[in-house]
Amino acid sequence: MPLIGTILKHSLEHRDNTVETLKTHEREQNRVLRKLLRTAVNTQFGVYYDFESMLYSRAKVLEKFKSAIPLNDYDTIHDEWWYKCQEGQADICWPGKVKFFALSSGTSGASSKYIPVTLSMIRQIRKTSIREIINMPKYNLPVTLFTKGALMLGGSTELDKDGSYYQGDLSGITTGHLPYWFQKYYLPGSEISKEKDWTKKIEEIVKKAKDWDVAAIVGVPSWFQILLEKIIEEYHLKNIHELWPNLTIFIHGGVSFKPYKTGFEKLLAHPLIYMETYLASEGFIALQTRPDTDSMQLVTNNGLFFEFLPFNEKNFDENGNVHRDAKTLSLNEVKTDEIYALVLSSVSGAWRYLIGDTIKFTDLNRCEIQITGRTKHFLSICGEHLSQENMNMAIERMENELNVNVKEFTVAGIKHEKMFAHHWYIGTDDPLDPQMAKESIDRNLKILNDDYRVERIAAINELIITILPSKVFYDYMEYSGKIGAQFKFPRVIKGEKLTDWEKYIENTCK
Repeated sequence: MPLIGTILKHSLEHRDNTVETLKTHEREQNRVLRKLLRTAVNTQFGVYYDFESMLYSRAKVLEKFKSAIPLNDYDTIHDEWWYKCQEGQADICWPGKVKFFALSSGTSGASSKYIPVTLSMIRQIRKTSIREIINMPKYNLPVTLFTKGALMLGGSTELDKDGSYYQGDLSGITTGHLPYWFQKYYLPGSEISKEKDWTKKIEEIVKKAKDWDVAAIVGVPSWFQILLEKIIEEYHLKNIHELWPNLTIFIHGGVSFKPYKTGFEKLLAHPLIYMETYLASEGFIALQTRPDTDSMQLVTNNGLFFEFLPFNEKNFDENGNVHRDAKTLSLNEVKTDEIYALVLSSVSGAWRYLIGDTIKFTDLNRCEIQITGRTKHFLSICGEHLSQENMNMAIERMENELNVNVKEFTVAGIKHEKMFAHHWYIGTDDPLDPQMAKESIDRNLKILNDDYRVERIAAINELIITILPSKVFYDYMEYSGKIGAQFKFPRVIKGEKLTDWEKYIENTCK
């Protein structure tokens, strides 16, 4: 039995397991907010909003913080503050110069966002990642597993220099700062990790796959499904466990795993342990800390301060834009199963920043959440309030009912015969009857969403189903210049993106 595995597992098993309460997480958040304000008190942002008076006023710090600083989306905080960091100015929203910017677009706007990544944020991500390892003994893993390889499918570590800073995918930035003790187990290794051409990177990993003993895989479900399929095809395998018998853990994030699970598990000889993470360009926000749950725990004690904005018509317009007078809730005010837009202040100089995601709490004492979608990627053309969570669950249930593997999908709300319709584009390589798919999706959405059930009678007079080969989705992403670890196909497609998508399908699927 390898010595390092024994030492690591025993040390982790004997850590203190303190009983958690909501009050504990509230105290941690209060400490985090004060520390953020103290650290940034002499920055341009801190001076402008008078952090010093917040810290030393008799009034509650949080109340002054909320009343003084407006809610920010990317455009407002970038155009007023973050652009100065890109110009090389120091002490803007966080002490020092920002040396790294994460390029983030994912399922959002057409152009990339430049999210500052400070050294403090890199430490935040590293510390939370170690916490993830610390939780692994709860899963009853064999000791030998701690000495096997971990394959991380991320962006290039060869960052682009632009003036005074480097830019690239967040996974490329953080991989370049891995702890020395982990580098021994990290795959695919430094050379392949530098590769900027995503297609070539996948090909190189496939070539080297036979030489590795992989116990854990880490990345976005959609891209890992493609990778494993290519490896199985290359080596004429029945499943990936024929090549990697010790593969036990899949640490995933970026998109919901639900729509991919059925197809993913067809590539395995036996089920994996699934651990979900919420690692965004703005920080390591939450992670799964225990088995037998599909929720993640907010990181309340490490460099991130959270507020929660009820996701409703009072606070957001029909396009998902926040009203400027919207009022956030604190941790002690939230309820389970309500949908909130996540607002973040961080050690990278994000202040009251709407990151664009919506969440719901599933366990208040544990501070556990689930991601439900995006503020701008919900479907409500006539009041149906259809979330990505609803869509993911409807697809998952359809897969189980019809025994098909859906690799990608997207939905558009359109005008149809003086009323409305939902147009579902479903990517699968299995035979799928559109009528059966329509009936399953429609039936399950009516169960999942009362608003949809009502509007399906009153205003949504049709579901249109278009079945496409999964390759069409991936080819479109490459055509759009959005291929790689940080890019995900949008679950709801609108406006110019919808027009472009329809033209692409018309031209390529004749």
